[in-house]
Amino acid sequence: MWRRSVVSRISSRISVSSSLPTNPRLIPWSRELCVVNSFTEPPLPSESTAKLGITGVRSDANRVFASGTVAAAATTGEVSSRVAAVAGLGHHYARCYWELSKARLSMLVVATSGTGYILGTGNAAISFPGLCYTCAGTMMIAASANSLNQIFEISNDAKMKRTMFRPLPSGRISVPHAVAWATIAGASGACLLASKTNMLAAGLASANLVLYAFVYTPLKQLHPINTWVGAVVGAIPPLLGWAAASGQISYNSMILPAALYFWQIPHFMALAHLCRNDYAAGGYKMLSLFDPSGKRIAAVALRNCFYMVPLGFIAYDWGLTSSWFCFESTLLTIAIAATAFSFYRDRTMHKARKMFHASLLFLPVFMSGLLLHRVSNDDQQQLVAEEASLANEVKTPRRKRRVAQPPVAYASAAPFPFLPAPSFYSP
Repeated sequence: MWRRSVVSRISSRISVSSSLPTNPRLIPWSRELCVVNSFTEPPLPSESTAKLGITGVRSDANRVFASGTVAAAATTGEVSSRVAAVAGLGHHYARCYWELSKARLSMLVVATSGTGYILGTGNAAISFPGLCYTCAGTMMIAASANSLNQIFEISNDAKMKRTMFRPLPSGRISVPHAVAWATIAGASGACLLASKTNMLAAGLASANLVLYAFVYTPLKQLHPINTWVGAVVGAIPPLLGWAAASGQISYNSMILPAALYFWQIPHFMALAHLCRNDYAAGGYKMLSLFDPSGKRIAAVALRNCFYMVPLGFIAYDWGLTSSWFCFESTLLTIAIAATAFSFYRDRTMHKARKMFHASLLFLPVFMSGLLLHRVSNDDQQQLVAEEASLANEVKTPRRKRRVAQPPVAYASAAPFPFLPAPSFYSP
């Protein structure tokens, strides 16, 4: 009985060791296999080993192979753990940078800047490298501005439910690290715009960064006028894109910034009404905190919705878009004005949320209409030439072509002023 048990145990060990592959990394359960092979068995008598045909050299080779497998598995496990630690650290900081930059808001800013760039080209052919450089520089500037905003508002964000889990209040990243990230992002964005587009675009981007981080941010804790200053900040990116494409600022370049300025007022008024408790806890001086009934902020939102109605007609009159945009922009502004009027009549959270969602839908549709119905410079020149030629035809009618008359034998002028002039006739 004892010999049979020994034979079965040794044969199982031989089969397991002989089935090991040359590369232990391919087996996720190599650790368990090495633990099994590391068990020590009691020595077998020489007679039994001779009867089984197992030599000492074979057992020594198995032991050496098992020890090598254990060492390789330990090295592999150490390397994989280090790689996992580095990957986890990279994911942690990438997540922190994403939240510090407010990436979703920054991408909306990039979309407005890109729309301004396309409108500023004026031609059908768009410089895609220039568009990419403009969007990348705008993204860096927006990320830097949002990071600085969170650096200055750590204590305020820690008191608000919707911001207390941001990287700085939660302690997931240090303040010097966030300052370094904001500085590098802002400087890189300004240098990229200055080198790849022009100095006008870089100046507008830098001015917007200063206005947002060092004027708008402290004003949030001082006076409700901060909402209108923030609207100016949001109106500059499309102007930046236009300047990057054309190198100048014209009347046409102010249409999209004006739309963004007026659009932000109902958007922020709805947000301030929805988050009034958080703003009060954070110490922000929003207009909604001084208007318990909500009637004043509803009136402000409705008034700014009506300010956007003429923009479509102005864009058509100035030759930026076709006549179809007048109809589409009017429908859009009437729709958002209807939600604002509904909020004005019934100032509830549900109506404020409805106006907020309508504002989120308004902006991308409005910008898409501008891009879809834009008129290039060639079309504008052709239209102007046609209108000029039509005006000349109306002002100066065609003269009848005069037919040469045959000469006459006497003078063509009357010899006396009271006598009629002689008439020409053909013989």
